[in-house]
Amino acid sequence: MHGFAYHRPDSLAEAASLAAGIAGARPLAGGMTLLPAMKLRLAQHPALIELGAVPGLAGISADAAQVTIGAMTTHAAVAASAEIAARLPALAQLAGGIGDPAVRHRGTIGGSIANADPAADYPAAVLGLGATLVTNAREIAADAFFTGLFATALAPGELLTAVRFPVPLAAGYAKFPNPASRYAVVGVFVARIADAVRVAVTGAGPCVFRVPAMETALARDFSPAALRGIAVPADGLNDDIHAEPAYRAHLIGVMAARAVAAANG
Repeated sequence: MHGFAYHRPDSLAEAASLAAGIAGARPLAGGMTLLPAMKLRLAQHPALIELGAVPGLAGISADAAQVTIGAMTTHAAVAASAEIAARLPALAQLAGGIGDPAVRHRGTIGGSIANADPAADYPAAVLGLGATLVTNAREIAADAFFTGLFATALAPGELLTAVRFPVPLAAGYAKFPNPASRYAVVGVFVARIADAVRVAVTGAGPCVFRVPAMETALARDFSPAALRGIAVPADGLNDDIHAEPAYRAHLIGVMAARAVAAANG
């Protein structure tokens, strides 16, 4: 690991000032991806800004219309939340399937979303539910947040503080996990909100994406049968030691049908 400066601010304003003022500095939330990458010298940053002492960044609140989760809330807390289980059980189930217990008790929802790993689970829920990403400077719609491989709309010095998820009429998540890491080889989150349906896919491409053809079909008939015959092109999908593009394209259809079945109970 290369040398770096370590900062532990005790306010959001100080954290944002440090992030904006130090070129190449990275916020440190749970560190489940950032620290291993630095240890292996796959990433090098001149400074880390630890967010653990910043008040108000963790916690869960909910009402009939939405669930708000602080960025420093751990995966384990999301999975165990009675408020989330009552309103958004698919999100609780998703969080409970991330990594292993050590990862779930240390990793945070904000760190995962801001990192935008192409195989992470939360991006599928964020995009599938049409969530709102709240930062220290503004609010960003889910459709505008993820911009590419490990890339988001966050500006230098901008910190994710919370995520607001609308409570859907029904939602489900299904993934084909890597047996070692539990990352999604392919994961699909499906949500029915009012008269619309959203389908978001993670793990299959360089960035989480929606499938309009599936959304249209499910808006007419919210059942696994509605997805028969809908094929997602393999062009541009990930090709690695875990799965080739054609297999990932096949898995999208399989996981989507399972997600709809889960949403329907």
